[in-house]
Amino acid sequence: MTQLAGKKVLITGALGTIGRALVSRFAEEGATIIALDRPDTASAQETLGKDVRYFGCDLNQLSATETAVSKLADEVGGIDVLINNAALVIMKPFESFSIEEYEDQVRINSSAAFVLARACSPAMKAKKYGKIVNVTSLTLTGRWDGYVPYIASKGALYGLIKGLARELGAHGINVNGISPGAVVSEAEFRDRADTREQYHNWILENQSLKRRIQAVDVANLAVFLSSSQSDAVSGQNIQIDGGW
Repeated sequence: MTQLAGKKVLITGALGTIGRALVSRFAEEGATIIALDRPDTASAQETLGKDVRYFGCDLNQLSATETAVSKLADEVGGIDVLINNAALVIMKPFESFSIEEYEDQVRINSSAAFVLARACSPAMKAKKYGKIVNVTSLTLTGRWDGYVPYIASKGALYGLIKGLARELGAHGINVNGISPGAVVSEAEFRDRADTREQYHNWILENQSLKRRIQAVDVANLAVFLSSSQSDAVSGQNIQIDGGW
């Protein structure tokens, strides 16, 4: 299948579990991929493969990010598909968060998506074509404690989906969201080493489908929302959570 052949796709958070699955699936669909992640990550190119262009960028620096990605978009002849997947997640009681920690999560998880959309949308408008997919979170509606700044940032991202869909729709640009459930990831095995089995069982008890969500499940939905098959879909946030 090569339904995205010739499309230039920018994927943020490309080195994480979901990010690598996105890179792999979009490559299978024939897309030209620009993978964005931290600028200081060693062996990123080796991890993603020689056919993927790696672009190191610090999303904490919003103005610099917008300038750099605008220049990049001009250089490649415009980004056709923007996947805002990068996220910062910190878990602890909300009273324990500093203002800086709260602002960091909002900046990475929501504000960066705003400036990236601004950087990519001019070329999309000129082409009368574009797809923007923002990765939100099941925590917006699920039963999760300890993630108040993260949930707030993803709520802002959901608002961005709705607002951008209205403003960009007249230019032929679709804006949607994906709300993943508890995706199996390296972080789960690392951060829940002592309680992983209990966590796994709790997830399955709460899901309607008794199988864990995999990163490729999220990537498959992202491909759909980035292809012509979803041309009539915009302003939506689709949960892929096994029926939570």
